[in-house]
Amino acid sequence: MESNGVIVPVLGVLLPIIITLGAFIMVVYLRKYENTERMSMIDKGISPELFRKERIGRGGTLRWSFLLIGIGIGFLMGYWLDRTFDMEETGYFSMLFIFGGIGLGLSYFFEERKNQDQKQQ
Repeated sequence: MESNGVIVPVLGVLLPIIITLGAFIMVVYLRKYENTERMSMIDKGISPELFRKERIGRGGTLRWSFLLIGIGIGFLMGYWLDRTFDMEETGYFSMLFIFGGIGLGLSYFFEERKNQDQKQQ
């Protein structure tokens, strides 16, 4: 039986390789089964238009930018709370979630306004 000191470095090298191979095999099989499903649907006479993926708008970029801005402001507010009231980790985590949520809420309102403007045109 091998000692624990020899197994740990071997796992440290093999684990990333195994995870990478597993992820690659998973993607290949998902694509294979998706293609098989599409071919069987076409054989049954279902329109291939169902397979077209709709274009995702630029809302994702706006959402991520507001989220990251909110997280940045949350870090600053957490730092301020930590220095002023000696709150330690509590200030950081609470401000990250609060301002990150505010950023996501702002992005939602901007996307909705943009969608309403596009519908009116």
